[in-house]
Amino acid sequence: MTHRNDRLIDVRGLARVEGEGAMHVRVRDGAVTDVRLEIYEPPRFFEAFLRGRRHTEPPDITARICGICPVAYQMSACAAIEDACGVTLPAGLADLRRLLYCGEWIESHVLHIYLLHAPDFLGYPSALHLARDRRDLVERGLALKKAGNDLVEVVGGRAVHPVNVRVGGFYRVPRPGDLAPLRERLRVALDQALDTVRWVAGFDFPDFHHDHEMLALVEPGRYAIERGVVATTGGLSFDVSRFEDHVVEEQVPHSTALHARLAGRGHYLTGPAARYTLSSRWLSPLAREAAAAAGLEDQCRNPYRSIVVRAVETVYAVEEAIRLIDSYEPPPIPAVTVPARAGVGRGATEAPRGTLFHRYELDADGLVTSARIVPPTSQNQAAVEDDLARFVAGRLDLTDEHLTAECEQAIRNYDPCISCATHFLDLHVDRG
Repeated sequence: MTHRNDRLIDVRGLARVEGEGAMHVRVRDGAVTDVRLEIYEPPRFFEAFLRGRRHTEPPDITARICGICPVAYQMSACAAIEDACGVTLPAGLADLRRLLYCGEWIESHVLHIYLLHAPDFLGYPSALHLARDRRDLVERGLALKKAGNDLVEVVGGRAVHPVNVRVGGFYRVPRPGDLAPLRERLRVALDQALDTVRWVAGFDFPDFHHDHEMLALVEPGRYAIERGVVATTGGLSFDVSRFEDHVVEEQVPHSTALHARLAGRGHYLTGPAARYTLSSRWLSPLAREAAAAAGLEDQCRNPYRSIVVRAVETVYAVEEAIRLIDSYEPPPIPAVTVPARAGVGRGATEAPRGTLFHRYELDADGLVTSARIVPPTSQNQAAVEDDLARFVAGRLDLTDEHLTAECEQAIRNYDPCISCATHFLDLHVDRG
């Protein structure tokens, strides 16, 4: 136990992340006075790279933003470009996109659950240490992740940075015989996903809740993945075409990532817990049953239980992939023509970590004149900092080492693109 009134917890390097970040917490006179989740990675200039490119190129270029969720970037880019060009995909191609997205949800959620987050709850510093004692658990996670990777590879052409997606559809569509082996693999994966829900439901979850407004796409009748309208737990609802009227980004001194807020409302959270809170009634019966057995209620406002939500969403994604494979009939053409025209298009889809907005402006030749990309992590940063401030305030009696470890876990609850680095924090403590 510590009785110091002045403390500075300064974590300057978060490695192994989709981005580079740090954490800074200052305590003065026994009160938390400053919390910053710093992202200091140099700007990547993707939005600038896109200017002057043909309207067919954003899906391939933006896929390189993330090696974990490239499908999300491709899907949001395609949706925005097709919106600008006035094209709507036929049902068969739209279903194939949803199938591809299911693969990304599976592999991304399982990566976070097994390799990044679960070791926190079990007292291990990493999944490698966990594997020494429970090899069976890690192997189950890797097998489940591989099912997602295989799905992305068959439909997307490659497991990482898929190459088969194009504006208007795909370069080629799979034959039914290509999907049949996947279906058998997914049947096994469904049992593994259900076992995962039961496993994580047994973790010890700290009593911590937030009241942030939560935002996600909603598609009445089914769980939103690749389309929907934007809705919040505060009752706000708007079409994706109006997202710039409501989602406001601003620079902050301590981050090269923009902070987002809802105009006139403040910070908010997006991600699996937001999706679940807004749309849990549209999960499949089996996924709802798994959620109820795991102790999830209609809303999830304890960020520690986000690992359970991810496991439930994995069950849903596996089931949905099986359903789409069972009903699959190869579309007559792999893509519809998307003629270039001047216009502005907006698109949004549900990346594993939350809603991902894209906006493109095209000239008459179909060249991109401006681009805007709003990823989930930048939307969540302000709310995460707010949670960290309250989290630290309630644990000032802990030693610096213990407090730092718990802050690392608290950050990982949100699965930000910097989450995987938190096993490698380099802690500096200024004792005031």
